[in-house]
Amino acid sequence: MGKDYYHILNLTRSATNADVKRAYRKLSLKHHPDRSDDPKSEELFLEVAEAYDVLSKSNTRAVYDQFGEEGLKSGVPTTDVTGGFSGGYVFHGNPDKVFREFFGGDNPFNEFFEPPKDPDMAIGFGGLRGRGRPKQDPPIERDLALTLEEIYAGCIKKMKISRRVMNDDGHTSSIRDKILTINVKQGWSSGTRITFQKEGDQGPNTIPADIVFIVKDKDHPLYKRKGADLHYVATIPLSKALIGCVIEVPTLDERMLSIPINDIVQPGYTKRVVGEGMPISKSKDGEKGDLVISFDIVFPTKLEVHQKSLLKQALVS
Repeated sequence: MGKDYYHILNLTRSATNADVKRAYRKLSLKHHPDRSDDPKSEELFLEVAEAYDVLSKSNTRAVYDQFGEEGLKSGVPTTDVTGGFSGGYVFHGNPDKVFREFFGGDNPFNEFFEPPKDPDMAIGFGGLRGRGRPKQDPPIERDLALTLEEIYAGCIKKMKISRRVMNDDGHTSSIRDKILTINVKQGWSSGTRITFQKEGDQGPNTIPADIVFIVKDKDHPLYKRKGADLHYVATIPLSKALIGCVIEVPTLDERMLSIPINDIVQPGYTKRVVGEGMPISKSKDGEKGDLVISFDIVFPTKLEVHQKSLLKQALVS
């Protein structure tokens, strides 16, 4: 069974708007948590506020009288040709807001809002400072997966989100799409956080959450990123590891580097090419990290007798 707002305010269905106001005035002061010792005062104060919010407005009261709480909050059939349903009522959940709007600042109850100048005139009412302040929902975090090419050059990413937005009536809400634009800077590191403040779901008595995108590197077929350096594995045969060679390395901006290898490539050997890594995002001079080349040496699966003889002459002293 739904809530009986008339019963909460100790009223009958024939109550006038003035009766509703008188009932709220009496019960809101009686149950206010800063005056009442009743452990259920907050719950009762909230119920009284919601009942008054519904019954003090002709449109919500009319729907409630005809369809009850379920119809009020779920929506009722519209009278237009679409045959749809109206948006349901949602109480904003802030009883202090109702209380303050009802009594106002310039009224016989003004002492509830400002402490008396004379301490002897204090009435033991704690005041409303700090109560009913909306709280912000925790951040919503999502991965922003980027290719190394996108991070190397910089790009623009458009992210579509769906969020709940409060309608103009302040009570109902609807789902709407929005496009968030991210200007990806060159060299952004994995873990970079991009925050869109208060773009989460809207709701009564809450501050929308921030939406946070966190940069994540997509796997790359050739490169791995470590800091600002790019790591590349070149596959060469044993012969070239011994006598030297030139290796071709494709870059992220579609160039081809020709890297001479004059040293003997031993296990663990690396070749560092300065300035051919990722852009350093915080650099003002366009600095880049390095390209670090390691090697996968392919050994022959078999050798002819004369080849073994030649190797023996060359390698065994």
